[in-house]
Amino acid sequence: MKTQVPINLSNRHVHLSEEDLEALFGKGYQLTSIKDLSQPGQFACEECVDIEGPKGSIKKVRILGPTRPDTQVELLLADTFKLGVAAVIRESGDIEGTPGIKITGPKGTIEVSKGAIVAARHIHMSVQDAIDYGVKDKDIVSVEVDGIRGLVFKNVLIRSSDKYSLDMHIDTEEGNAAGIKNGTLGKIIK
Repeated sequence: MKTQVPINLSNRHVHLSEEDLEALFGKGYQLTSIKDLSQPGQFACEECVDIEGPKGSIKKVRILGPTRPDTQVELLLADTFKLGVAAVIRESGDIEGTPGIKITGPKGTIEVSKGAIVAARHIHMSVQDAIDYGVKDKDIVSVEVDGIRGLVFKNVLIRSSDKYSLDMHIDTEEGNAAGIKNGTLGKIIK
């Protein structure tokens, strides 16, 4: 049974709905891809926005494309203190009951009533990968990382779909704590 999984780090970023993209950048605006990401069809954009909470703001936060049904701002844990928003750790897309945030682009400012999250660590994998690894969608596993700052990441969510390719996502704070870089291999422990 397979156990090794590549790990990639994710910094703070924004996913926008089509409606919010137009409010921030203008009617009919199209995002500009600068780099493909590990998941098929996902890309980092040239465009950035500023985000603001009750206590502070962060400038030039990267947008990831394509647009989504709902706007979502994925923060680092430290960002929640700077912005003054609750640190709600959630699976990407699960934004009900999460804090809102103000987003400013070159053509306007919006205030979303929900969508500010700290993304839960997770592993994307195809349905066949899930079979090969002996797991299924929504399982929770641990992932061990070797090295001088080696550790075990607990509570790692499995996200299995034929839309995904094999990749574990953690944020840059978690990666820095373990002393790892993009492409580091971890070992799934069930």
